[in-house]
Formats: sequence, C-alpha cells, structure tokens
Amino acid sequence: MKEISCKLLVIGAGPGGYVCAIRAGQLGVDTVIVEFGKPGGTCLNVGCIPSKALIHAAEEFEKIAHMAGGKGPLGIAVAPPTLDLTKTVAWKDGVVSRLNSGVAGLLKKAKVKTVQGWATFRDGKTVEVETETGSQVIRAEAVVIASGSVPAELPFLPFGGPVISSTEALALSEVPDKLAVVGGGYIGLELGMAFAKMGAKVAVVEALPRVLAQYDAELTRPVLKRLGELGIEVMLGAKAKGLSTKGDALMVETADGKNAKIAADRVLVTVGRKPLTEGWGLEQIDLDMVGKFIRIDDQCRTSMRGIYAIGDVTGEPMLAHRAMAQGEMVAEIVAGHKRGWDKRAIPAICFTDPELVTAGLSPDEAKALAGEIKIGHFPFAANGRAMTRQGEDGFVRIVARADNHLVLGIQAVGQCVSELAAAFGLALEMGARLEDIAGTIHAHPTQGEGFQEAALKALGHALHV
Repeated sequence: MKEISCKLLVIGAGPGGYVCAIRAGQLGVDTVIVEFGKPGGTCLNVGCIPSKALIHAAEEFEKIAHMAGGKGPLGIAVAPPTLDLTKTVAWKDGVVSRLNSGVAGLLKKAKVKTVQGWATFRDGKTVEVETETGSQVIRAEAVVIASGSVPAELPFLPFGGPVISSTEALALSEVPDKLAVVGGGYIGLELGMAFAKMGAKVAVVEALPRVLAQYDAELTRPVLKRLGELGIEVMLGAKAKGLSTKGDALMVETADGKNAKIAADRVLVTVGRKPLTEGWGLEQIDLDMVGKFIRIDDQCRTSMRGIYAIGDVTGEPMLAHRAMAQGEMVAEIVAGHKRGWDKRAIPAICFTDPELVTAGLSPDEAKALAGEIKIGHFPFAANGRAMTRQGEDGFVRIVARADNHLVLGIQAVGQCVSELAAAFGLALEMGARLEDIAGTIHAHPTQGEGFQEAALKALGHALHV
C-alpha cells in the first residue's frame, strides 16, 4: 500500500475544493486533492454549467420557433425549426469537457497532486483512497472536507426508470412528450421551463402554497406569468404519491384532498439536495453536526483540530460561489494568513425565465432588523435596453435603512439580470448608501441603469418613471 504525506489534503474537487487546492498551491502549501469523479464536482459536471447550457439551447430554439411564419414583431421569418437533443447534449458535454481540462490544468499549474479515487477516513489525519491501481494512504497536517451534495430522493419515487434527478435530465437523448416535475424550487422550474420551450408538455407539482417559496411574491410574479405563457401546469398545495401501476403517470393528491393522475414519460424529482456525508468514514472522526450538515465556525473549522469543511456539506446556502470563497479563505488560513468569514451578502440567482437575483435582505427581513426602511422600485418597462431586447417584464428593487440610507438588500427579476449580481454584491460589501448608487454614472443604454434609477426612486427623485 502506497503512502504519501502532505501539508494539506482536500477531499473533493468541486468548486470549493479545487479553489482551495489551487490557492494553497499558489501559496506554496504542499497540497493533495482527492476526487472520485471528474474535476469540477456537481456544479461543473451535472449542475450549474450543463444546466445553463441546456437553458440557453432551449431559449434559442423557442426564439426561432416564434419566428416561424413571420408572426413575431421583429419582422424575421424562418422555417419551423427542429431540435436534435442528442447534438445539444453533445455540445453541452463539450463545454463541460473543456472546463474539466481547465480545472485539471490549473491544479497542475499550482503544483497540486491529484489522486483519483474514493477517500475514507482512518483518523483525523489519515485517509485511505481506493484508486484504479490499488489503495493509497495519505497523511496530512490539515484536511478540508469538500464532499458536496447529491439530489435528495423521495422514498416513494426512487430514482430509476422514468423517475430521474437533474443529473439524468441533463443527459436525455430526446425531449419527453410529457414531463412531470416534483418540486417547484429553482432547479425544478429552471429545467421545467427549458423542456417546455423545447416542446415538452410540463406539469409542476409543489406541496407548498406557491413555487419559488424562498423568494417573495412580488419578485416571483413575472416568473408565474411566464409559466402560464409556456403552457406549464402548476399544481400548488399538491403532494406527489408515486408512480401509477403502469409507470406512465404520476399519482398526486391535490390541495383539496382528491386524487389525480398526471400522464408523464419522465418524472423529474427536484426536492432539494442533501450533503454527501456517507461512505467516507465520518464516523471515524466524530465531528459535531447540525442536523445532516457538518458544524463549522467563521473560519470553516470543524469540532476536530486541523479539519475544515466547506461548501454544501456545511449547509445553506448551497451555492458554488459560497464554496469557492470558503475554499480560498481556508487555504490562506492553512498557509498562516489571518482570515475570517464576514460576508455581508452572498448573491443568489435563479435562472428561470425571467431570471431572479437576490443579495442581502428582503424588505420583510430589513424591516425586522432595522425598523423603518426605504424601498426603491424601478420597472424594466421604463428601461430602453430592456425594451429593445423584449424584456420589459421585471424590475430592480433596493431596500435601505430610512435613517442613514445604508443599502441592506437588492433584488431584481428580468431578462439577463444575473449579470447584475456582481454590482449588487459589491454595493453591499462596500457598505453603499442610496446616494452612492444614485451618484454613480451608469452606462446608457443598459439594464444596469435600472439599479441607479431604483436608488433615485428610493431617494424620491427618479428620473425615468
């Protein structure tokens, strides 16, 4: 059995793990990273990147479909389009492959040793890795657990056959005629809307009174409107019960307690994700837990000295950019730098149609914290750039303290608003006030002007609404 020793061992090469390893390598820390799959983790391989590729393809197909017959307002006429999903998936896989190679190259450039295989803890300083060439023991002074998460499964709808997770949905060879989506969160709606644009008849089953429950009703209203335009049936307060006897339909208990059957070629279960804490010897190191998640402090330290945990395995928000920021911080701590975790805001994006962005506090959260607040609301219907790209639905909203105008939260819904997330996050991190945003010259014509106008509206003198 081979043995190697290192300063830092990172378990998992997802966004948090590979960023941690690269930064540690840059700082001269002798680092080993272990990954049983491809570099990039869920996000790069079966999550963020491939889903956005599929969403983009669906949007392009729908645009062309609307142009068929010259019925669209732009005066463009084309023949009715066809979609070869096999080619679409192959293109998506090509994007993923290039990024896989990029991550591997960056790890090599930072002089990080990569071990392919499944790691299991022997104790707090030692893991055993099952590789293709046999077992390898790795001893490290510090260990970072970045094992990520996996799709949550329902006991009465186990994955297999017609029941699929987001992973299988991103690798289908053809568009299902009828798709039932269990779960009206961001994953279910992102993929459900994409398949609807590609021609599937989609039904969404959500147990709660509304979809996208983590966002406020005002923010999600344009998305609900778009669901209707796409012909997506949304069943609220409804509970999935299992497959029909023939396996060709989803059995549902409706909000009024009646039984219903939704015909479906595929049933996509998107009821959240769970941390990957099983199968790698967690019981050997006896870490403190918070429910299913590993407990950490503001420096991502666990209850055992020398062991850190980052990313999805540590709880919400399960976002790749949160894991990356944690990974960079931990690498610098291991290298002897003074670092802490004090983030004012971690932006979250929902890539539905239209897109949603939130950063900081919602109006209700801000009221609970600060009391009296000011809200600036600017509609994209009054924004020239949004109008020229047929994206008038939506708005930018700023929430600030009433006394000193400190910005507490920023939200937006509309086409391409995901690209405003960086500006929103920066404003919050820098402690911007309404006057700072209102006084910053924003380029024209851009949707970013809506950010400035929302600040002006909160101050009582909006210019374009």
